[in-house]
Amino acid sequence: MYIQRFAALVGTIACTTAAQAQDQDQSGFAWEGSVELGFESVYSSDTPANETDTAYAKGEFLGTYAFGNGVSIFAGLTFEEVEDAAANTGYGLYLDQLGLEFGIGPATVQLGKVHPAFGTAWDEAAGYFGSTLAEDYELSEQIGALTDLDLGVAGVLSIGLFYADDTALSQSAGFNRGRNSTALGGAGNTGRLDNASLQWHGTFGDTRVWAGARHLSAGAGDVSDETGGFLAIGHTFGGALDLFAEAAVFDGYGGTADNARFVTLNAAYAVGDVTLSGTVATRDVDSLGKTELLSIGAEYEFGDRYLIGAALARIEEAGVTDHVFGVNFEIALGS
Repeated sequence: MYIQRFAALVGTIACTTAAQAQDQDQSGFAWEGSVELGFESVYSSDTPANETDTAYAKGEFLGTYAFGNGVSIFAGLTFEEVEDAAANTGYGLYLDQLGLEFGIGPATVQLGKVHPAFGTAWDEAAGYFGSTLAEDYELSEQIGALTDLDLGVAGVLSIGLFYADDTALSQSAGFNRGRNSTALGGAGNTGRLDNASLQWHGTFGDTRVWAGARHLSAGAGDVSDETGGFLAIGHTFGGALDLFAEAAVFDGYGGTADNARFVTLNAAYAVGDVTLSGTVATRDVDSLGKTELLSIGAEYEFGDRYLIGAALARIEEAGVTDHVFGVNFEIALGS
């Protein structure tokens, strides 16, 4: 209750302050996005039933309208294959972000359906399989309030109060994945602003550092709250070689009795328009055991907005080893 009242007070003060801000920003609409086509094949496995081929398509689009007084609205759309409660799948279009953004001095505030900051491997790790395991703990499609506080040379501090989207916006058009409900349970799926994240990011020359923590309250039927933390570091050598590492640990992972540990190690080397990459990653969940991933890949960027990537991976899970090939084609879009 205290968290909810505090969030409401912050929102009221923020809106009042933003409304009084002087006209410093240009108004207008801007958008960006990407379209990706891909193919993934498990071409060899200890379990022959795992040997499957899958083609996919995905589109992501983000639009922003600035009113010219430091206030803007934003909306994000995603088109991809989704799954409903009965494990049926199909292609659906859904709003993954929608809200209001404004500045208060050195802080930027977002209210609405947002993506709280926790972890960064999905942005920093290069290659087709670079963030495959780390994506398990990415926070997205949350209802709440986020603040990015610019600390100057000391970096940026990101704070969030939120809960998993249980509104009509959790559904999808086309193939409907269904509406989320708090009755489904899951850490953070509480319908209340009793979940929080904290992340710090700093850049020091060619070195980047991130650190963060989060608390997700137990949902219906869960046995535990989830508490987690992560640390990540990246460094670029000579503008060509980039090394990145991220480790995350969780107690009560996903609202269960499990502890979980994730590690991602990634290296990328640029040769002209081609980036070669390699990844070593592990996921260790108490009740599920350890998953180990090894991957090498290459990506070629051309024409300013086009990318072709391909990679090989060896994934070992529950004593079964799969060998996987993936290839994708991406087009960057925007105004």
